Amino acid sequence: MQTILRLPAVKARTGLSRSTIYQRVREGTFPPPINLGKRAVGWVESEIAAHLAELVERSRRNAA
Repeated sequence: MQTILRLPAVKARTGLSRSTIYQRVREGTFPPPINLGKRAVGWVESEIAAHLAELVERSRRNAA
């Protein structure tokens, strides 16, 4: 089962602001949201977790 995260949860997990999240989505460097309705979007939790894991891995490689 997929869990959908709304923006406040994505902000809390990533430490990013709303504007930074949407900027990175436009740049293609952050997972895009899915439409939940006319005025509602959410992010797939597993995609956010994979994105964060990739950032950590990249940071660790660059630090070595």
